[in-house]
Parts: sequence; C-alpha cells; structure tokens
Amino acid sequence: MGGHTVNNVIKKSKILVVDDEVEILNLIKTVLTKEGFENIFIASTGKEGIDIFERENPDLIILDIMLPDMNGYDICKKIRITSDAPVLFLSAKGEELDRVLGLALGADDYITKPFSLKELSLRVMIQLKRSQRQINTQIKEDKSNIIKVGPFEADEERMEVKKSGEVLELKPKELKMFIYMMKRKNQIISKEKFCDEVWGEDFIGFDNTIMVHIRRLREKIEDNPSSPKYIVNVKGLGYKLSIKGE
Repeated sequence: MGGHTVNNVIKKSKILVVDDEVEILNLIKTVLTKEGFENIFIASTGKEGIDIFERENPDLIILDIMLPDMNGYDICKKIRITSDAPVLFLSAKGEELDRVLGLALGADDYITKPFSLKELSLRVMIQLKRSQRQINTQIKEDKSNIIKVGPFEADEERMEVKKSGEVLELKPKELKMFIYMMKRKNQIISKEKFCDEVWGEDFIGFDNTIMVHIRRLREKIEDNPSSPKYIVNVKGLGYKLSIKGE
C-alpha cells in the first residue's frame, strides 16, 4: 500500500474528542479539519462521549481525564472492553503517577495541557499510522493462518471449522458467518453487518434469514442450543461470539 493511499485511509478515520472545555473542543476540531481529517466527533461529557463511541466505533479517541460526570480513566477502561483504538489522554495533570496510570489502563499517549496543536495533530497521525499498520498485518495473518478461538479452530483455505478437534458440518453461509464471528470474538455484530460484509447482500428482507442461520449454527456448535454459551444475542444490537477469558 503506497504512502498516498495510507494517508487517504487515515484522513477518513473517525476521531472522537471528549473534553468539557468547549474552546478546546472547537480548537482541536478546527486544527484536525485543517490537517485533512474528515470525520471528527466532539463530546463535552463522559456520557456523551461513550454514546458516540458506541454508535460510531471511532478509530482514535482524544480523552480529557477531568470531566464533570466521570473521569477519563473509567471511560478508557470501558473503551478497552471492546476496542483497541488508540486513546490519547489530554490533561492538565502532569504528574508522572497520572501518566503511568493512564498508560497502564490502556492509553497509547498522554498530552499535558497547555499543549501545541501542531504536536497534537502529529501525535494523532503517528497513532493512526501505527494502528493502520497493525490492521494490515492482522489482515495478512487472517488470510494465511489458522484461526484459533476458544475451543474452535478455522482453516479458511480448506473452509473447515473444528470444535475441540471435531470437524463441524457447516454449510457455506454458516461457515462464512462463523469464521467472521471468530475473527471478531466478543464483538457485537449487527444483522446488517452479516448481510453486507459476509454475504454481500442488502439487509432489507434478510432479517428472518439471519435469525434462521444463527439458529442452525447454534444447533451445530452449542452443547445446549436452547441455552447458547457461545453465540449470544445482544438485544437490539445483534450477536456476538462470546469467548470467556480472551
């Protein structure tokens, strides 16, 4: 992938900025927009930030530590449950202990106020490039390697899935759906995503079809299909492959 293409991908990244100071929010948004970033979301409270995070699944989060309704450390912990997106802490606190705590909770960088806007945009670019390289590496690994998740093992070249060493008799669409879920273990996948990214179909009219395929998958992979342990329904949002301890 050429540098120009990488930059184009990065400039389309979704960036969420959470800070209770409106002037700082607007300033960061203005600077990042001038740098060419196209998708910037801003929030002035922790709750608003979490709502946007859950809705938009941003590629990078700039997060103030001291917010009126909750602290940035708690938000970071919540983000890390479902996302590996880079988190940059923004804080008036410059003590080493705060910095260490932030990094220990899974933050990728720590910027102390007052800060240089040029430095901030540079750090954003560095983190997004690093993240993009990791995604590209993961895609290559996904194509070439056998995927192992909990008791399941998938070989994409042979189009075969095993559970505890036993081959599962899955039909082509079931196989594609399950491998897609294995690659996104513990992540919620909407019915729209299954249609769009797995089957290449428009979602309209496929609601019942997805449910039927999920039911058939459960019958083939679950010990007790009526009380599923692995393919879990997340009410109103979709399904996830639940793998404990991973």
